Amino acid sequence: MRKLVLAALLPLMAAAAPAAAQVVHVGAPTAAIASATVVPPGYTTVYVSGQTPPVLNAGAPAGTAPEFGDTKTQTIGIMKKIQDILTAQGLTMGDVVMMRVYLVGDPANGGKMDFAGMMEGYTQFFGTKEQPNKPARVTAQVAALVAPGMLAEIEVQAVKKP
Repeated sequence: MRKLVLAALLPLMAAAAPAAAQVVHVGAPTAAIASATVVPPGYTTVYVSGQTPPVLNAGAPAGTAPEFGDTKTQTIGIMKKIQDILTAQGLTMGDVVMMRVYLVGDPANGGKMDFAGMMEGYTQFFGTKEQPNKPARVTAQVAALVAPGMLAEIEVQAVKKP
């Protein structure tokens, strides 16, 4: 009798055991970003402060574009900095669930933000064959950043499985 009861309860116990909840990236597979990301309870959130571009040419006049590069170059440099920060916390770019991108109007683009340049850098890290996840994201043009010549600043939130 005990074996029968146990045999009857096993499927119910398995169904009641919560499956490992996963982060859900909502949106069309062809979209550059997620429409939303859903993070299940129990995940640890890592907030990465706004990162600015690394200096590329220390000999360039301070605050000039050659010091930091164009928007694409700055975006790639920032993404690498974010990747290093996440790696130190045991995370990857695939764990990023939210991103905020601040772009300054580029004089080479008539004072408008270089969204296309930012996307060229962004798509090297998100939505690739190696790393298909895409975060929810906002991109906005701002009047200025902390140093002249900086065209981009990016902050992210990433989550870690419990």
